[in-house]
Amino acid sequence: MSTLYITSSANPGASTSDTLGRETAEKLGGPVVVRDTNKGLIPIDQSWIAANFTPADDRSAVQRNRLALSDTLIAEVEAADTLVIAAPVYNFGVPSTLKAWIDHICRAGLTFKYTPDGPVGLLQGKRAIIVLASGGTKVGSDIDFASGYLRHIMGFIGITDVEIIAADRIMAEGDQAVSDARAKIAAL
Repeated sequence: MSTLYITSSANPGASTSDTLGRETAEKLGGPVVVRDTNKGLIPIDQSWIAANFTPADDRSAVQRNRLALSDTLIAEVEAADTLVIAAPVYNFGVPSTLKAWIDHICRAGLTFKYTPDGPVGLLQGKRAIIVLASGGTKVGSDIDFASGYLRHIMGFIGITDVEIIAADRIMAEGDQAVSDARAKIAAL
């Protein structure tokens, strides 16, 4: 079983989400590909959109180059059996670098398609484990815009087997929040 580990903390190495995410990926065993969203992700822009909406056979070399990172990110997701997404909750949502990764992997015709009944995800048969850490936001509460968003994005691209492991309210719950998350990791 192969794992794609996506980390997005702006504080790598000292981050609770990164620490717990790595522990989760290690627990799963098998080969692990690591994608740090803080390294090398260029946000989508007008040139990316123009390239994406140009039929593949008609793309210029510049357009193919502009989509190369997106193609690589999608290939990483396609190759993985399980995605482990580690994310801190920043200001009630996901880090901007994780949002950039999502923008690159959500591409019509590659990871989802539109049908008369609505969008259909094309990356079915995979599993996602979302590891969240927050200082004060209770995961699953009305002010948590990270967990529901990430679960929705996974479903949008076809990944419906989604588990959330949360070390939430660390500033209030302290070590207990991390211990509770580690118990869920141990039970995987």
